[in-house]
Amino acid sequence: MTTLDIIRKTKAAWSALWDADAETKNRLLTAMADSLVDHTAEILTCNETDLEAARGRISDVMLDRLRLDEGRIAAMAEGIRATVKLPDHTGRILSETHHANGMTIYKKQVPLGLVAIIYESRPNVTSDAAALTVKSGNVCVLRSGKEAVRTSTAIVKALKQGISAVGGDPDIVNILEDTSHESARVLMTADGLVDLLIPRGGAGLIRACVEQATVPCIQTGTGICHVYVDEYADLDKAVKIIVNAKTSRPSVCNAEEVCLVHSAVAERFLPMLHAALTECIQVSGQVSSPAPVELRLDERAAAIIPGTPAGPMDFDTEFLDYILAVKVVDSVDEAVAHILKHSTHHSEAIITENEENAESQAEEIAEESALEDSESEKETEEENGGAVQETIEEILEDAPLEEVSNCAKETDEAEVPAAEETSGESAASKTAMEEIEEAPAAEIDGVKGACPLTHAPFRVLVCYHHTA
Repeated sequence: MTTLDIIRKTKAAWSALWDADAETKNRLLTAMADSLVDHTAEILTCNETDLEAARGRISDVMLDRLRLDEGRIAAMAEGIRATVKLPDHTGRILSETHHANGMTIYKKQVPLGLVAIIYESRPNVTSDAAALTVKSGNVCVLRSGKEAVRTSTAIVKALKQGISAVGGDPDIVNILEDTSHESARVLMTADGLVDLLIPRGGAGLIRACVEQATVPCIQTGTGICHVYVDEYADLDKAVKIIVNAKTSRPSVCNAEEVCLVHSAVAERFLPMLHAALTECIQVSGQVSSPAPVELRLDERAAAIIPGTPAGPMDFDTEFLDYILAVKVVDSVDEAVAHILKHSTHHSEAIITENEENAESQAEEIAEESALEDSESEKETEEENGGAVQETIEEILEDAPLEEVSNCAKETDEAEVPAAEETSGESAASKTAMEEIEEAPAAEIDGVKGACPLTHAPFRVLVCYHHTA
């Protein structure tokens, strides 16, 4: 069966779901979760095959992202069950206006139809994506990267059996076993069939979708996440937070990539950080980094601890590895300015014992980011003849996904080298398409609606401990 045949079959199955009530959808989801657990052995067998094929081709960090075990499959099932507990907004009236002539105009939340999701070597995305689309009354076609295709196919098989067991149409969830560039292009250009395309991956995949998709597309991006150690921080606590944020799973999109340290504590803190991340010693009774972390240091940090001099791109790179860029700043305002300049609007942390400092700076980051988003939207509208763009909140409320899955524990990478255009198609674009299979997965919210682009609201994590 061709990619187009699968797309058409899935779209036809939407009639069984688009007007389903919450009870029906939740019954399907519960059965999907149960079936996933029931087929753990089969999924793990396929996963081992994928792992064996990938060894020597991808890094150990990326192998960990690909690897499943009974605990991870159980967690995937629990993720589906958590989706059951989400409110069902299908049919919700978002706004209503009554006119003097008797006309009533209202905005109603409805499913979109067929959601195509292209992702890379994270098999748990398979169940997350399927659950969220079913919950929101949509059907989905999934396209995994080649490293995870056997595992992802086994997961979909289990989900479909669960759907069938409770009388649902199993074609509401389908996966492409074809991981060629052509299958991705078909998804990107299936006008009239694919109602929304969601790429979950690295920069190469994202750019390929942005440049080549003719269907509506939610654009994602990289996770360059910062941790700022304030002058009022508990330094022992800061070390523990950073060790966890950088080393627990460096391949995920919310892993820390940049550490900013206030100059007032840099002389004391940076040696602690260096010891915890590079020497694998005991820190406050706990083993520190499971693997040495390479520190990419600005000039002021390099004057205090040994490490690699930071290059011009180190504060704008999602490493997805045991690498951390470090910079010394003189104030919380300077830290915020750096974050606003280099952040990808994913997750940021301020570690401080000063509650007022934490809250005020969190608000500043959020406000500045919202202003940036507003300006971006205005520019996009002008560039597209004044076309109205919805915010990410509206899109996520009104369209296919009621709630984006927690992106903790997920990511991928991919920087596409510049290239000259050749024979009507840019070489850079071809390189991007080549990376669809090879790159791993990063994530940040953004939107490309009938081709304009807006950014997602800034999400801020504030870490502090109030001792008063």
